[in-house]
Amino acid sequence: MNLKNYIALVEDYPKEGIKFRDITPLLANGKAFKKATDEIVEYAKEKKIDLVVGPEARGFIFGCPVSYALEVGFAPVRKPGKLPRETVEYEYDLEYGTNTLCMHNDSIKPGQRVLIVDDLLATGGTVEATIKIIEDLGGIVAGMAFLIELEDLNGRENLAGYDIMTLLKY
Repeated sequence: MNLKNYIALVEDYPKEGIKFRDITPLLANGKAFKKATDEIVEYAKEKKIDLVVGPEARGFIFGCPVSYALEVGFAPVRKPGKLPRETVEYEYDLEYGTNTLCMHNDSIKPGQRVLIVDDLLATGGTVEATIKIIEDLGGIVAGMAFLIELEDLNGRENLAGYDIMTLLKY
């Protein structure tokens, strides 16, 4: 099964010149979604993962079934004000401004091996912030898995030294 057949290209979204890779056709097809999830699970098994972490919102979509299959916990990474208890926050730069990500401060125990799962690796900014939080909490980033990698945005280069698996490259 070629998973690229389940990714829709939307030209000029969300703004002119952007080629948006829409994953909703893959999500709508049970066999394609299962195949993508299963491939991430196989990658994760080799990493001896203790916990899966997923940035909102699409990291939840892929991370939760991976954590379920591995029989390990899942910890969400959210925007400020979305988590009800004490959090660790990390602010990072965007092309035009900043963004902040948060995790509950007890999400990760020191020494836990963590797999970051998300739908897309672009510039790597969101993942860099997620790594910073995980490592500040004492976790070990054992690997990262993405459905799609946009190679021209050099996210992999910005995450040098970390093990990265992507299913589809554009």
